[in-house]
Amino acid sequence: MWSSFSGRYSDTPRAVYEALRARGDESSHVWLVRPDCRPDFPGDASTAVYGSAEGRAALEAADVVFANNGISLDWDKSPTTTYVQAWHGTPLKRMHHDVARPVGGHLTALDRDVERWDLLLSPNAVSTPHLRSAFGYTGPVLESGYPRNDVLSAPDRGARRAAVRAALGIPEGMTAVLYAPTWRDDLVLAEDRPDHAFPPDFAELVTGLPADHVLLLRLHTMVAGRFPQPPGGRVLDVSDHPDVAELYLAADVLVTDYSSAMFDFAVTGRPVLNFTYDLEHYRDQLRGFYLDLADIAPGPLLSTAAEVLQALAELARGHGQDPARYARFRATFCDLEDGHATDRVIARVFPPAVTDGTVPTPRDHRGVGRAHD
Repeated sequence: MWSSFSGRYSDTPRAVYEALRARGDESSHVWLVRPDCRPDFPGDASTAVYGSAEGRAALEAADVVFANNGISLDWDKSPTTTYVQAWHGTPLKRMHHDVARPVGGHLTALDRDVERWDLLLSPNAVSTPHLRSAFGYTGPVLESGYPRNDVLSAPDRGARRAAVRAALGIPEGMTAVLYAPTWRDDLVLAEDRPDHAFPPDFAELVTGLPADHVLLLRLHTMVAGRFPQPPGGRVLDVSDHPDVAELYLAADVLVTDYSSAMFDFAVTGRPVLNFTYDLEHYRDQLRGFYLDLADIAPGPLLSTAAEVLQALAELARGHGQDPARYARFRATFCDLEDGHATDRVIARVFPPAVTDGTVPTPRDHRGVGRAHD
């Protein structure tokens, strides 16, 4: 049973599923699906609508449940079911129980879901204690890297990049700037506030882009589809693109804020710019951070559109980011992103499907409170 962001065909569940199918796995597979996302799934994929009686029955009958976020549904997990929770990012911003000032009670269902988890995947050693703390999870953790990122190191990544850029209509020689901000809790969760806001000088950023640059806008799944401008022009809204890893391949530079996208994109070795126009509010009043962003970021923090445009101009002139700082970032957060994360997960969760004895050995942390493994 597969679930990605409550009904999409994407991310780590997709990577592991496709690897299993490619290896000739003959298990019965069912995906939880949002009806509007059904066209993104392979034609031969079995699906059940997320939240439906059919979906609940499939969950309760599964030998393995594999998800990348909490399955916030009312279902009874069988004692013989193994529930693997991949989650979906290296945590910079505090989550769940660790949020500085929680807004609302919308995560109660996640607490119930955590009780069902049998194995939690972690992208790196830095993330493991923060994931445990955020979710109050004490069971086994597999530090594997993220299977969704294996494509960024694949031998055919150049060909995939060219194919994605062609599909998006990005001409040869055009610099693709992927803008992937995170969401703001106080806007999305408060009843009397709009559910999304762009930087105050976002229009300046768009109009100031050089003629040979295009902005790929990737909004968080919590606010996707809320771009206030019509399609076309200098901005291409790719929020509904099913696989963000393909966008990482297509992009020449990432502009983000506090999103975990920076940790994944760094696998490409391409520049990362942090547009942190509301840093003090987000850090001190809204979420709080596990890490000092100014210290660990791969480059300097930029607070205005003008600073972002200046940084893009410097990159265009061949003046890259501080190589030592960037290398430290990658060594800290990307050390397991070697293209073999999927192999490590399959070796642990689906051992009969593994035939290659060269799979790198992962780090495995067994917590207290779970007798089974």
